[in-house]
Amino acid sequence: MVNIKWEELGFDYIKTPFRYISHWKNGQWENGVLTEDNTITINEGSTCLHYGQECFEGLKAYRREDGQINLFRPDENAKRLNKSAARMQMPEVPTEMFIDAVKQVVKANEEYVPPFGTGATLYLRPYLIGVGPNIGIVPAPEYIFSVFCMPVGPYFKGGLTPSNFVVSEYDRAAPYGTGAAKVGGNYAASLLPGQIAHDRSFSDCIYLDPATHTKIEEVGSANFFGITHDNQFITPKSPSILPSITKYSLLYLAQERFGLEALEGDVRLDELDKFAEAGACGTAAIIAPIAGIQNGEDFHVFYSETETGPVTKKLYDELVGIQFGTVEAPEGWVFEV
Repeated sequence: MVNIKWEELGFDYIKTPFRYISHWKNGQWENGVLTEDNTITINEGSTCLHYGQECFEGLKAYRREDGQINLFRPDENAKRLNKSAARMQMPEVPTEMFIDAVKQVVKANEEYVPPFGTGATLYLRPYLIGVGPNIGIVPAPEYIFSVFCMPVGPYFKGGLTPSNFVVSEYDRAAPYGTGAAKVGGNYAASLLPGQIAHDRSFSDCIYLDPATHTKIEEVGSANFFGITHDNQFITPKSPSILPSITKYSLLYLAQERFGLEALEGDVRLDELDKFAEAGACGTAAIIAPIAGIQNGEDFHVFYSETETGPVTKKLYDELVGIQFGTVEAPEGWVFEV
């Protein structure tokens, strides 16, 4: 076994032995292979370097109590990658190819899948980039699809501990821009406002709708959800929000497992009082409870600044239980490696 202190892992890059890579040339994907080389060589005119023609995904592998390994809804990651690819004028990666690549990488790096009970997981990063000789603002002549992985701990330090966020004056994405695609430009745009939030001792920033700046859209690189005093589970709805697989899983669980009314709709800054609890959710974050939101001179506290709300805790336990195999999963949600 590898010598890693699983409980002390952060969310950092760790080189693991194998990654998958496939090249798209002459209108088709070549057979993908596993390689030990964690570097890629591309032409200096590659569109991913100059025009941001790229997209990526994030998903995890989970060690079950019996030692087997689960993937959580990788088919949904494949669908989202292809929606991003279509937005960026890149070729589709067939779902079967995507899932096979992920499984190959997990199997090849199995000793890096953290043991059950440590709270750590194997994070997988599939990505698709435009490469090849080019300088015009046109789609690339060639593409690379690759998947690499690393063991990780919690994305937000403290795990399921409430933390504070601040409303940003910056926009994450333009109205009807690339906000719904998982592309690097959206994240590059978030670096400065994220740093400003961290410098002010906040976990991250809250992005508002770019058209009116009156409604919550995203929380850093995660989706927002709120639980109202009358048992509604609400997440923002907007064409510039990344469709989180975790969010849609929570929408289903909130309604089908816990009897909440689950819906997507406007989350207005001037209506935060209707929420008893709030949180950020995503593959990396899982669920990060929001203690409070700073908006200018106003600071709004949800359930508690020190304790996780009861509904948020139930949703977290249900979701994580499904992922690690201790709670029965809805049909089709879990893939065994």
